[in-house]
Amino acid sequence: MCGRYVMAKTTADLVAEAEAEADAFLELRSSWNVAPTSDVPVVLERFVGERQQERRRVRQVHVARWGLVPGWAKDASAGVRAFNARSETVLEKPTFRDAVVSRRCAVPVQGYYEWKTGLGKTKRPYYVQRADGALTFFAGLYEWWRDPAKAPGEPGSWLLSTSILTAAAPDPAEIRSAGQPDVLAELGELHDRMPVPLSRQSMPAWLDPAAPDAAALVHRVVAQAHGEAARWTLREVGPAVGSIRNDGPELLAAPAPEATEPALF
Repeated sequence: MCGRYVMAKTTADLVAEAEAEADAFLELRSSWNVAPTSDVPVVLERFVGERQQERRRVRQVHVARWGLVPGWAKDASAGVRAFNARSETVLEKPTFRDAVVSRRCAVPVQGYYEWKTGLGKTKRPYYVQRADGALTFFAGLYEWWRDPAKAPGEPGSWLLSTSILTAAAPDPAEIRSAGQPDVLAELGELHDRMPVPLSRQSMPAWLDPAAPDAAALVHRVVAQAHGEAARWTLREVGPAVGSIRNDGPELLAAPAPEATEPALF
């Protein structure tokens, strides 16, 4: 799963790495502890041009609320628990099945946190990121929701929201018996779910709003997920990340020796 992550890049850096464009007034808030319901950057593609023969596909960076609110929802609280979308059921679940057909996006992160269950009920936080420090782009979905309490055209009358696709994590025993990278086994021991990373090769098709076969796209990105995750590294961090009140680069530091019972989020 993915319940917290880091995104502290500048708008210019993100636009360059995503090979996208952004509104000149777009401002991204740096955070080392991004939590569901936060405003987060997303990369999506849409067609622009008034006449059919002039329409072209453009890749853009927008800001969305993390927690997908389907267009039919009565209020925005519907997105509180929809921050992850299971790849196995995304084509059938009412919350996600419309978005996966033509409103797919990429959610850029520098890394994400996962909590490993220990003895008893203790959980220890780990930070997962690409070993080369580059951004990871998770497969995501987005939706536009109109607030019925606001007049058409009123500021804030439309909400853009997003969710991150997840899949089964690698099986540690299978990974070790096959002699695959140790990081994959470590990911499987960390949690039984993982966010789905997009390869640079699969990202254009995933973002294409006119792609004809959503099921094939989901299958493709999930099939490549473990291969992309082999580029990752993970390490334990301190328990301070367990509170959303804490935010800053110090959250990425190793835990102090006496930190034996991390806070739960």
